[in-house]
Amino acid sequence: MSYRASGSAENGVGHRLRRFQQRFESLVTRVLLLGIFAVGLTAQFVKPVGDALEGKAYLGGALLSLVGYVLYDQVKELNSSVRVPTRSLVNSSQLDSFVGEAFRSRTVEISFLGYTGETLHHALFHRLEALLDSPGPIRRVSVRMLVPDFGQPMIVPAKVGVDDAPVDDEDFRKRMEQRCREYDDILSELAERISAGRRVVVECEYRLYPGIPRDKICIFNREVVLHGLYDLSARMRLRHGDEYYDPKGFRTDLNVWSRAGTAAETAVATWNKHFDDLWSLAKRPGWRQGAAV
Repeated sequence: MSYRASGSAENGVGHRLRRFQQRFESLVTRVLLLGIFAVGLTAQFVKPVGDALEGKAYLGGALLSLVGYVLYDQVKELNSSVRVPTRSLVNSSQLDSFVGEAFRSRTVEISFLGYTGETLHHALFHRLEALLDSPGPIRRVSVRMLVPDFGQPMIVPAKVGVDDAPVDDEDFRKRMEQRCREYDDILSELAERISAGRRVVVECEYRLYPGIPRDKICIFNREVVLHGLYDLSARMRLRHGDEYYDPKGFRTDLNVWSRAGTAAETAVATWNKHFDDLWSLAKRPGWRQGAAV
């Protein structure tokens, strides 16, 4: 929780400026274009206005402004569609930009399947925290996090044994579980604070899937899917000298699938169904009161 204060100081002003720009940019641009059109048209047909402005070619300028007004929405839509590539490769360090895109919608839905969700958690926290001051057009946020069931024996994460064989380590698994529990507590507490204001409903939930963290999947508003494979051979050495198989999520490259491209439509729908099915089969973590262990 220590990064909460520093994160607020670091990102608060920037988030407010971006929200202000996103909220009023379209309105200001439209008003300016319509204003130019109205003045130009008036100057063409009302002689005192035309004389006052000392010009004769107002009609052309007015019509040009009107064309700009009509095309403005199309340009904005095109810009939005190309902002995230239809299919490319990105690094997990770029998740913040995808989270930011998702939070432009009135209803936000973000789903994750992976290891601990650390890289996504940090991006989500700052976006959610910003809703306390100014939710803008957002009315509902749903966050679903699927992480491994660290209560079960695992080969990844695990201690590196003789001949590089994985050796299950309960203490290390509990350490990863505690990390997920802390992330869950932080997001859930923040969701309750935001929802208490009754302007935005925020739901954040963690569930557990059996097996090792092999795939990293992020789905944004059911429109954009990021998928990559963890490096299961990645290792980490602790201070006492033991070495562990411990995938590094921030180093994971992710393929991008977006509904913006017709060729990806089927793939995005398949990923959404796959995650929904996993979510319905997953169990709630034991660290939640009243959850089934």
